[in-house]
Amino acid sequence: MNDTAVSPHGAPAAATFLHGLDYSVVQQCMHCGLCLPTCPTYVATREERHSPRGRIALARAIADDRIPLTRAFAEEMYFCLGCLACTSACPAGVNYAEIFEHARAETERRGLLRSPLRNFIRWLTVKWLFMDLRRLLFVGRLIRLYQRIGLQSLLRRSGVLRLLPARLRGLEALTPDIPRKFSAQLIAPVTPPWGRRRYRVALLTGCAQDLIFSEINRDTAEVLARCGCEVVTPPRQHCCGSLHGHNGERDLACELARRNIDQFPPDQFDAIISNAGGCGSHLKHYQKLLEDDPIYRDRAGQWDAKLKDIHEWLAGIGLEPVPPHQAPRQTVTYHESCHLCHGQKISRPPREILRAIPGLELVELPESNWCCGSAGIYNIIHPDMAEQLLERKIRNIRSTGAAIVANGNSGCLLQLINGIKQRGLDIRVAHPVTLLAEAYRRADAQSSKPPAVQVSAPAA
Repeated sequence: MNDTAVSPHGAPAAATFLHGLDYSVVQQCMHCGLCLPTCPTYVATREERHSPRGRIALARAIADDRIPLTRAFAEEMYFCLGCLACTSACPAGVNYAEIFEHARAETERRGLLRSPLRNFIRWLTVKWLFMDLRRLLFVGRLIRLYQRIGLQSLLRRSGVLRLLPARLRGLEALTPDIPRKFSAQLIAPVTPPWGRRRYRVALLTGCAQDLIFSEINRDTAEVLARCGCEVVTPPRQHCCGSLHGHNGERDLACELARRNIDQFPPDQFDAIISNAGGCGSHLKHYQKLLEDDPIYRDRAGQWDAKLKDIHEWLAGIGLEPVPPHQAPRQTVTYHESCHLCHGQKISRPPREILRAIPGLELVELPESNWCCGSAGIYNIIHPDMAEQLLERKIRNIRSTGAAIVANGNSGCLLQLINGIKQRGLDIRVAHPVTLLAEAYRRADAQSSKPPAVQVSAPAA
């Protein structure tokens, strides 16, 4: 990115959120409107400003000095889900994600939404907790203690929570169940392959994924090993930076990108594996993020080439077939993570994995690539719109009659789990790789053979 870029009028672009953004990106929109029916906020409100076309028009007007950069524009950019469905529909290939991220970055640089409470929350989460995951896991242990000693259940039964403001009650209801063990306690630093080593890969355990869904990381390591991969999983990892990049903290996103590249030198691995769609979409764009960094720019390009979503990687190297065994007959449907299907353009591989599992019948989900309302922290900052989208998603899931809904992103998984639980539905939510790992284990158990793969970390 170039700090000295100029607008059409010759003014330094640094005067607006276009600081560092090529002006041609906002010029590329043809205003054809094909994005409109794919945009959840536009479909819900029918207001042009809540559409990708409307937001791009506002961005261009600011770049052309026709309107000022205001709080209203800042709020509009945070009302956007960032689901990137518009990018799949756009015939002109507009890089909406770049506009979206730079707009939010300028919002934060100008302090257009600043307030004492918001400043504190952003410092606590974005700038403190997620910059050192040891802090995040420590907080996770406190939450787990709160849950296991019965305090959470007691408070919910007592009615005390009804005294809280509605927003805080909603946040408490979203509190996830924290597992007993995190990834470092479940996965050895190096998991050997089953049989001949074909590949050496690194496994990224993530932040929310590790905090809430550490068993998915264990399942991922196991499946990779069964498919001939030596799996390197360092116990102390870093956030990918997507939370920071999507919420206007580009400098912190760059810092985290450098940390990850240092920890996982791309020339030492055949692939670097992500099993969360939202993280993977950000992780594949480190070169763009670090394009002005002469030390990391080339390594970031190598990183981008090696970064693979787990479904994408397995489809590329070929799955180890699940041995024939007695498997329960169940129907499964698949909800697509926005950043997996729209951001990474990966749609078929997860379905191929599900179809390869004995006993599972895949039923297509209506509007499978329509956002569920999670969208990072969107369900926290815009709970009403998020709830509308969740209701639409669960209505479609119920229409399939499926016993299981599969999904490949931690935010979506948590959103669906909470929504299904609140509605009292008996539908399981699971990652496709977890369903595959369970099938392998079931086949092992029925063959009376010892487990083919041992991924567990050594006992402390």
